[in-house]
Amino acid sequence: MKITITSIGKTLDSEVDQRFGRAAYFIIVDSETLDFSVLENESAAAAGGAGVSAAKAVIDAGAEAVLTGNCGPNAQRTLSAAAVKLHTGVSGTVIEAIDLFKNGGLTEAAGPNVQAHFGIDK
Repeated sequence: MKITITSIGKTLDSEVDQRFGRAAYFIIVDSETLDFSVLENESAAAAGGAGVSAAKAVIDAGAEAVLTGNCGPNAQRTLSAAAVKLHTGVSGTVIEAIDLFKNGGLTEAAGPNVQAHFGIDK
């Protein structure tokens, strides 16, 4: 399965970024092989619409699931419309998040867990 993890860095040892729409990077991982690529989030500094733009970017990258700390309503709706599973409340390193996901330690989010524009001042 192709999963996307928000990250503050470009490696599997980087910390999970707690912001979805304004994450620094998206690490796109094959959960079986751990082959990965890094996508810089071009929407991170956007004045508005960062969540939707970020969601479109990970959808276009083929994500089937997203692991992140927090996700707002607009991004969540966009991911949901594309049938991308969202897991929020994720912390630690990217590789730890992958292990939790693979071992069933994460629950799919029922909706957004923060309000719109969360993380704009970070």
